[in-house]
Amino acid sequence: MNTKLNNIKMKTLLYILPAVLLFAACSKNDDAKPDFNESEKAALSIQFDNIAGDKNLVLNTGTYTNALGQQFTVSMLQYFISNIKVKTTDGQDYTVPQDSSYFLIKEGDAASQFAKMKVPVADYQSLTFTIGVDSLRSTMDISKRTGVLDPSGDHSTSGMYWTWNSGYIFLKLEGSSPAASSADKKVRYHIGGFGGYSAPGINNIKTITIDLKPGGIAKVRKDRNSNIHLFADIMKVFNGANNVSFAENPSVMSGSFSSLVASNYTSMFTHDHTEN
Repeated sequence: MNTKLNNIKMKTLLYILPAVLLFAACSKNDDAKPDFNESEKAALSIQFDNIAGDKNLVLNTGTYTNALGQQFTVSMLQYFISNIKVKTTDGQDYTVPQDSSYFLIKEGDAASQFAKMKVPVADYQSLTFTIGVDSLRSTMDISKRTGVLDPSGDHSTSGMYWTWNSGYIFLKLEGSSPAASSADKKVRYHIGGFGGYSAPGINNIKTITIDLKPGGIAKVRKDRNSNIHLFADIMKVFNGANNVSFAENPSVMSGSFSSLVASNYTSMFTHDHTEN
């Protein structure tokens, strides 16, 4: 009986082994690094997964504590991501066409948390993007500011454009805290300002670069959807080089303190993993 069982196992292995070898060969071929050709593009997405420290960010009901021991809840989180650039493993840069490179990330709107684009088929080792909207686009004619940048479009209901100041809010975070010195205990952080007439002397446009190698490079191919999964930790807005007190600054919209908050949130993005 054992001999019969062993024969069945051997026959099964003989059937399976060629298929396994074929699959391995195909996988190896699929993952082979292609030649860089800007005309041959495929899908790449960047996922912005909003968290609060070691917790998932939950609007309205989640309670969090900043570095000063002050508790708070979050009712709104929105921010602009723009001017995306990727670098291949052999050092070639590709800049996503600017008209296709503006995204408004909204907690509470799952679809908005995926920035989708087309990039050349290649292996990518790093990702660069801007938090906010660059000064050139901010000052262009309204006909050049479409989609999420249209002040009269869908995003205007979320108040991401200062009509009184002719500029975009780069990051908006609202909520409440028992420690807030405001009468209604609300906290409001509306950070913007690209210099010039929008906020003389204040330039809160921040550009960051993320190394993808530790969490996995993006292997962009025509037969798959590569997704770069980032964590965006909102605790970094309040904690870091400049710890923010809700008692002292419950509302920040302009002025020099907004630059301290913007300096903080440059460290809010980390690469978790890449799905190829």
